[in-house]
Amino acid sequence: MHKQEVILKNETGLHARPASLFVKEASRFSADIKVIKDGKEYNAKSIMGILSMGAGKGDTILIQAEGDDAKEAVKALVELVNNNFNE
Repeated sequence: MHKQEVILKNETGLHARPASLFVKEASRFSADIKVIKDGKEYNAKSIMGILSMGAGKGDTILIQAEGDDAKEAVKALVELVNNNFNE
């Protein structure tokens, strides 16, 4: 299992466009990927799950993946967040 915490720095957090990009990136991998915020787990491949987190600027999320490409999945998603979703 691979996991890494990351802080959302973009203005809108994980809403609409960034959430869509996050889910699209997560769906490229076969690993089971979860995002954990405030002790609750959300499916990283579900747009409804990501949007229901209500994650905003400054929130810390934990990206956790398990499976064949888990390491690459966590790395790619952390890079996406750290690059402010290419905004």
